[in-house]
Amino acid sequence: MSAVEELHRMLDGLDEARGRLVLEALRRGDPVLLRLALAPEDDESTTPEEDAGAAEARAEYRRGEGRPWSEVRREMRRC
Repeated sequence: MSAVEELHRMLDGLDEARGRLVLEALRRGDPVLLRLALAPEDDESTTPEEDAGAAEARAEYRRGEGRPWSEVRREMRRC
């Protein structure tokens, strides 16, 4: 199978959202984004504790309790 045929086969198997992400990665020439776009989806189930933590994090964000990334980076540099 030629490289072009293999690419066609890979791209034909993508859903629209993932296809758009791959296209954007190729347009940007971003190899990391491309790897993420082509990576298999995480199919591991989450625990009730993880779900509760994620729900609380989303609620905090909606309440405006999020922290700027610059603040988090400064804190991480101190560790």
